Amino acid sequence: MAHVRIWVHTVWGTKKRTPFMHSKSKRIDLFKHIKSYAKEKKIYLDFINGEADHVHCLISIACDQNIAQIMKLLKGESAHHAHEMKLFAPDFDWADDYYAVSVSQSHVEAVRDYIKNQESHHKKKTFAEECQEFITKYGFVRMLG
Repeated sequence: MAHVRIWVHTVWGTKKRTPFMHSKSKRIDLFKHIKSYAKEKKIYLDFINGEADHVHCLISIACDQNIAQIMKLLKGESAHHAHEMKLFAPDFDWADDYYAVSVSQSHVEAVRDYIKNQESHHKKKTFAEECQEFITKYGFVRMLG
């Protein structure tokens, strides 16, 4: 039996960063659904939170999973669920892109806290600013260039 513990912090936003998820209660309902669906698909989603225009997840990837597969499942099914339940505007959708960075075991609690405190965090910084910070901090520009 393989024993694998690979933590990944994932972030994805709404199409055109539109704040579709402005209703906190509906946003929480969607996050609960994403967590439930992840469990059904044997994806260990440790923590989820976000704001009106984006989502953060802390995920532990199993040996037979990959990030692209997990993102496709979570984003695709959650958009379908949001439409089916009429949670947000009819044109609600996720952007195609996402961010995913590895997290060492020693930083898991700090990432949980970061995800947990999204509301207060985004009083100081927009999602666009956060994206730019991720791009710079994790060297995504160098990878794209």
